[in-house]
Amino acid sequence: MDGFFASIGSFFGVILYPLEWVVSGLLVLFHAMWEPLLATSPGWAWTLSIICLTVVIRILLFPLFVRQIKSMRRMQQVQPKMAEIRKKYGSDREKMAIETQKLMREEGVNPLASCLPLLLQMPIFFALFNVLNGAAAGRAQGYWMAQNPELVEQLGQSTIFGARIADRFLPITDATGALAIGNVQLVTIILILLMTATMFYTQLQLTRRNMPPEALEGPMAQQQKMMLYLFPIIFAVGGVNFPVGVLIYWLTTNLWTMGQQAWIIRNNPTPNTPAYAAWEARIIAKGGDPREKDPTYAKRKAEEEERAKAAAEAEAAPRVQRQQPNRQSRSNRRTGSSGGGSNRNNPGVKKNGGAPKKSNQNPSNTKRPYGK
Repeated sequence: MDGFFASIGSFFGVILYPLEWVVSGLLVLFHAMWEPLLATSPGWAWTLSIICLTVVIRILLFPLFVRQIKSMRRMQQVQPKMAEIRKKYGSDREKMAIETQKLMREEGVNPLASCLPLLLQMPIFFALFNVLNGAAAGRAQGYWMAQNPELVEQLGQSTIFGARIADRFLPITDATGALAIGNVQLVTIILILLMTATMFYTQLQLTRRNMPPEALEGPMAQQQKMMLYLFPIIFAVGGVNFPVGVLIYWLTTNLWTMGQQAWIIRNNPTPNTPAYAAWEARIIAKGGDPREKDPTYAKRKAEEEERAKAAAEAEAAPRVQRQQPNRQSRSNRRTGSSGGGSNRNNPGVKKNGGAPKKSNQNPSNTKRPYGK
């Protein structure tokens, strides 16, 4: 079993090695830039180096962020069609799933694209975690840290607000087992709270201001609501195991995301949302025409008119009502639906109440009684 986990560790080590090479190189580069300015405060020199590392990574991920925004827009635009599919195949889950996947392929929508920037940041996150964790243990992690062993000790001993950058919230006991709450725990708690609050606020602004009403219904909307509360909780609980430097990285990336999203919501909002209505009002107040600023305006209006026309036609179409047969009592079924006597007493009467059957016998050939 130990060999199995060792092989898994070596596998991830191979994957993270190039990322650790890049992360350690950028940290050493930015530290060389800040150290002359902050020679008396090495902790802040390393903190600013981590912030600069975060900014560089977010700039490199900006094309993916643009893809994320476009994917989310397309996802929101197909919500009316998805609502029609749910209405049509609500009782047949298999057929509904097939039609939904078909619609996503036709519209070029990928639900995972919105999570792509977050997923790609996770390996970088772990690479930084390894570099800082190695510095805390006095071990060089990453090629450029190994080339500058004096920086490893400096990073491991650097502090901000009395807390070492490489330290974590846990453990909270000293060598004797007594409870020991110090600067590391206080700084860590503040960073975790700020990190959780910025993440929650960013997701809340997205759902409240930049999502149309159609996108707030259905299973995908439920998933987004779950993520709104689940992700902050996960990072809040897991944050106690992260070094202070990693928390600085994650808080910085959350602030970047929040500012980036606020700019998008203000200047390029999703149609049919509160943010779009506010954007239209600002354009009109400046004497402009929203249709000139939004290249998709004419196409969206045409689609809305087409959907409204189809809904009106469906509402105005005559509904064929199936006439139910009159229910008869048992006595009526015995005597027949046409009233009168029982057909059994008159064999010549048809069951449907018709005229009596004609006799085939000739009256002249009928035998008469004897003597008459």
